[in-house]
Amino acid sequence: MTDIRPNRLLDAIDSPDDLKGRSRAELKQIANEVREEVIDVVSVTGGHLGSGLGVVELTVAIHSVFNTPKDKLIWDVGHQCYPHKILTGRRDQMRTLRQGGGLSGFTKRSESEYDPFGAAHAATSISAGLGFAKARDIQDEDSSVIAVIGDGSMSAGMAYEAMNNAGADKSRLIVILNDNDMSIAPPVGAMSNHLSQLVSSRPYRGLRRIAKKVVAPMGLESPARRAEEFLRGFAMGGTLFEELGFYYVGPIDGHDLDVLIPILENVQAMRDGPILIHVVTQKGKGYAPAENSADKYHGVSKFSVVTGEQSKPKPKAPAYQKVFGQTLTQLAEKDDKICAITAAMPSGTSTDIFAAKYPDRHFDVGIAEQHAVTFAAGLAADGLKPFCAIYSTFLQRGYDQVVHDVAIQKLPVRFAIDRAGLVGADGATHAGSFDIGYLGALPGLICMAAGDEAELARMVLTSLEIDDRPSSFRYPRGEGAGVDMPEILTPLEIGKGRVIREGTAIAILSYGARLGEAMKAADMLAAQGLSATVADARFAKPLDTELVDRLAKEHEVLITIEEGATGGFGSFVLEYLARSGGLDSGLKIRPMTLPDVFQDQDTPYNMYEAAGLNARHIAARAIEALGRGDIAEIERLARA
Repeated sequence: MTDIRPNRLLDAIDSPDDLKGRSRAELKQIANEVREEVIDVVSVTGGHLGSGLGVVELTVAIHSVFNTPKDKLIWDVGHQCYPHKILTGRRDQMRTLRQGGGLSGFTKRSESEYDPFGAAHAATSISAGLGFAKARDIQDEDSSVIAVIGDGSMSAGMAYEAMNNAGADKSRLIVILNDNDMSIAPPVGAMSNHLSQLVSSRPYRGLRRIAKKVVAPMGLESPARRAEEFLRGFAMGGTLFEELGFYYVGPIDGHDLDVLIPILENVQAMRDGPILIHVVTQKGKGYAPAENSADKYHGVSKFSVVTGEQSKPKPKAPAYQKVFGQTLTQLAEKDDKICAITAAMPSGTSTDIFAAKYPDRHFDVGIAEQHAVTFAAGLAADGLKPFCAIYSTFLQRGYDQVVHDVAIQKLPVRFAIDRAGLVGADGATHAGSFDIGYLGALPGLICMAAGDEAELARMVLTSLEIDDRPSSFRYPRGEGAGVDMPEILTPLEIGKGRVIREGTAIAILSYGARLGEAMKAADMLAAQGLSATVADARFAKPLDTELVDRLAKEHEVLITIEEGATGGFGSFVLEYLARSGGLDSGLKIRPMTLPDVFQDQDTPYNMYEAAGLNARHIAARAIEALGRGDIAEIERLARA
């Protein structure tokens, strides 16, 4: 419910138009109320907190100066977009954030006209912004394009590719660099704020134009330009951005509306090429628990506003990512050639466990998945044993490098693919849907998927022992199945699955963590007297063709199931059976994959329910194919 305390100016803000004409004092109060609202909302929903708190004043300033949605405001990644959502007519929906049927945790075109470009991966904003700027110019329109990018995203090469293009193109584009971590500029202070306001002002820019006209006939335009840029760079920083063709303004205090608003007004009036405003902010600003936390409360579960204590249920089993991190660290005790690489996600991938013990062999390369993959290839080419731990959704960004730099050269890079399958609250942008297909298409690359946490530990060891080609193993987000972990780790036989349960009529061949649901489905079928075999494929490539042949010959129905899109494991099985004649004798085969849609955020269970990949769906598909059994009874068992 909306806070109904008296004198809350935020209650009168239904759109950015309601910020126009407000006094500075009113805007400051609105900013304070937005910050309170963000804290209150995220304490209920969980989500990204620290980054949003850091841009409250910047968001208020942008929307008070520019004319969104006519002016295009593009947020990079979108972690920091909660204040923006509050000010753009979505305040009454904020407590549905990251929930089924609710608001996305990121910007999303279908959600609001104030979200011109959706984003949840880093470093897309400047490229998209330049696209909007050129579209505006081609259509002879008059509007501003503002891209807000964080300093973390500036570790991604795509940002510099876009800036290089924009600087050469000279289109009117405003890039706001939100610097809250890297300290890539001199300290912000009164002099810096003053100089930034000066160089963005109309008189300074007018004097600059007059000077150009005076020195041009003398042939001194280029030396004069370099001298002016040098003096500004010496006083303010930003030489790198000037070299890329941007007019640099900053660094300025991103929490001072008395500074932000005049500079944004000056920049709005500029009609020349690309401009970069360097804004320094504090992540977690205005909420002590976030300010004092090492991660600034970047991503949080539900928490107490008073104490900041987060409500985290105690896991029943270790998280898959921790099993990976711990196993890799244990193996590294006996093998000093093991290295771990991650792309800005050491805690998310649990390579921080490895880093704590072997810091010299751990490499966090920043948001640079392309570089991470080729860097790992270089390590492998010189005899080291790199494990490249990247979420499935982010590995997509480095696919060409996987093909060109790793697979073609048969280099033994080991890809630890975290967040395989559906991920819940982060929705479609973070789902690990496609890696089975895009890696399985590559000659020689070994693809594994863990059915439980014990299997994951064995796959880490198996991958370590593969030294003549690349390999991968995928595993989901969240806690494991609760199985006993082996005291002595042994590797898997390459290309060999396992039979978990023997049956006769139906064969369920699972690839990955739907194995538990497959076992539940077999129990449901057994309750109706339908005998089912459950097998764990373990490998999509090389495929265990002996196991597939056996299941096809000894059962009436074969169901394949995976946490991936069409074109993955089920397709590999179908193609093999088609080529080998395994479909010629009347086998009924039913592949079960993620649906051919991008699924919005919800709980993982509900997402798999919508995808049709839970136990009741597996059992119902088997009955449907077999032509015997009672689907209604399956539904009753599922509800029980």
